[in-house]
Amino acid sequence: MFEDPSEAPAAGGARSGGGNLDAQLAGAAETAAKWLVARQKPEGYWVGRLESNACMEAEWILFLWFMGLEDHHLLPRLAEALRRTQCDDGAWRIYHGAPAGDINATVEAYAALRAVGDDKDAPHMARAREWILSKGGLKNVRVFTRYWLALIGEWPWEKTPNVPPEVVRFPNWFPFSIYNFAQWARATLMAISLLSARRPSRPLPSDRRLDELFPGGRGSFDYALPTKAGADAWDAIFRGADRVLHALQSLGERAGLSLMREGSAKLVREWIVQHQDADGVWGGIQPPWIYSLMALKSEGYLMDHAVIERGIKALDDARWRLDDGDATWIQASTSPVWDTVLTLLAFEDAGLNEAHKEAVDRAVDWVLDNQVLTEGDWKVKSPDTEPGGWAFEYANTFYPDTDDTAVALIALAPFRGETGARGDRIEKAIERGVQWLFGMQSRNGGWGAFDKDNDKAILTKIPFCDFGEALDPPSVDVTAHIVEALGKLGYSPRHPVVARALDYLKAEQEADGAWFGRWGVNYVYGTGAVLPALEAIGEDMSQPYVKRASDWLAYKQNEDGGWGETCASYMDPTKIGEGPSTASQTAWALMGLVAAGRPEDEKPIVDGLQYLIETQRDDGTWDEPYFTGTGFPGYGVGQTIKLTDPLLEERLQQGAELSRAFMINYHLYRHYFPLMAIGRARRRLAG
Repeated sequence: MFEDPSEAPAAGGARSGGGNLDAQLAGAAETAAKWLVARQKPEGYWVGRLESNACMEAEWILFLWFMGLEDHHLLPRLAEALRRTQCDDGAWRIYHGAPAGDINATVEAYAALRAVGDDKDAPHMARAREWILSKGGLKNVRVFTRYWLALIGEWPWEKTPNVPPEVVRFPNWFPFSIYNFAQWARATLMAISLLSARRPSRPLPSDRRLDELFPGGRGSFDYALPTKAGADAWDAIFRGADRVLHALQSLGERAGLSLMREGSAKLVREWIVQHQDADGVWGGIQPPWIYSLMALKSEGYLMDHAVIERGIKALDDARWRLDDGDATWIQASTSPVWDTVLTLLAFEDAGLNEAHKEAVDRAVDWVLDNQVLTEGDWKVKSPDTEPGGWAFEYANTFYPDTDDTAVALIALAPFRGETGARGDRIEKAIERGVQWLFGMQSRNGGWGAFDKDNDKAILTKIPFCDFGEALDPPSVDVTAHIVEALGKLGYSPRHPVVARALDYLKAEQEADGAWFGRWGVNYVYGTGAVLPALEAIGEDMSQPYVKRASDWLAYKQNEDGGWGETCASYMDPTKIGEGPSTASQTAWALMGLVAAGRPEDEKPIVDGLQYLIETQRDDGTWDEPYFTGTGFPGYGVGQTIKLTDPLLEERLQQGAELSRAFMINYHLYRHYFPLMAIGRARRRLAG
């Protein structure tokens, strides 16, 4: 069970201590450090809740129904979690403070509650149904919601995008090779291809069908996919190809032409089984985990098969769950490596390594033990590179990522001077990590999260790819963390790898000075990541492009001294850099201003520190209901939309919305990032 800081005492402890600013900051840092030490796991790591949205619980309910596990002990608990998170208007939202409900989450939650027996005329169900119909109904749901409805007999499979298992045969040089899809899309696509080929369903009982969501009757319903915003000729071509694939599948079934299909299905089954993680999950995330289990069942795997058993048993792993009373939430992923290496950074920045040496040493040992030294899918695009990265989760050895690896290197860098066996381990781990990152650099000088040069935009036109992001192209924040790591390890801007990365960062800067945030919300995150990276490699921080960035941060400071940016900033440019202050975003902005090192930024820095002091709670942590982590920004077209995107206005006018976004509230962001910022700012002010 995860610690939930929202249950702790209210704010006010640090600000009541009196004294000068440095003394208050020292007290705030020590109180925050003690909070962390008390929550370290016995193995040495830290992990906080990864909060997302109601699709998680809804899909697990539908999964259990599909698998014939309607008596599973989690069903009533998952249903109660859905009821608790429904909003007053009947909808479910995908992040705290979202301006509106989400059609996909609301339809999936409604279907899940009907599956467990909630009466369609119960008040909460009536509100949900009215909201769904008021938003255009099922016509507007995404592809994945359509798959879920097909799996429970509420949507015709032939009206879903056809993903043939034959894609597994495409060579690596072919644009539609599975290795040109992002890690998360690839692992999910493999499972979907089997489901698409077999078209399995377990219809809901007659008294739980969703007829009420088809007010004009199923016979008159338009099942066609809505046209994507910014659609072009490729969109029409792929829609036509989808119709052809459906026709060929029906013809093959009638004619018994199954030799190629069965051979391809066998290859996909083998790929899925080989990619199961040691903890029973796939890829360390919910989509391939849940779809792979259903795909293997549709292929005839029995419930007592070891692969199926491990996958279902993982639902009872406490590391994936949050239990509260009679409700259970299942996380979309877990973040022990990410949380641990960032916590180590916080202790280092605050100068508290020696004061909490035992906790820090245990964490360092745990990080060393979790370096991934086996090959994964990344090897396809980088065949000459040796393993040496770190993954985000507990057991995801197929998909280490460059972001976790960069921060792990920063966390280990202060311990390079150690002697003895652990000193040797640290040096070897750093060497392997650096060489792995060198091999993963993309041609444009940046880094994606999981793969090299994962940027074939044509894949985003496929009807299957309307769920968020199908690609993993280089991003500013990941690249900045890697540059910062290389700077901490002694690399200068003259090194060819760093020079190419620096050119990429400069090219990605917006005209107003900010940088886009791919994995955190949003420009505050991107800008707050780049400036410390530039400082770490010894860049001249007096250059105009650096000044524009720090000016932007100072301009976006709120009146209360903090910084905030809403998830809606990904779709509405008027909201960029705007939003209620949060502890994590305030910390990012502070670290950016501290790195810029300008005398004129001292007042914004002091005001930001005062905000952190005044909002710290008595127990040492901070409240943060807002989502400041990004899974998918939500464009629905698989590409990053920035202010410079020529299609931005068209997409906004056509109603492109956050309905395909996946936003995250990392419950430890509110804690270790402020501790980092306090430590760095104290050094800056003292200097």
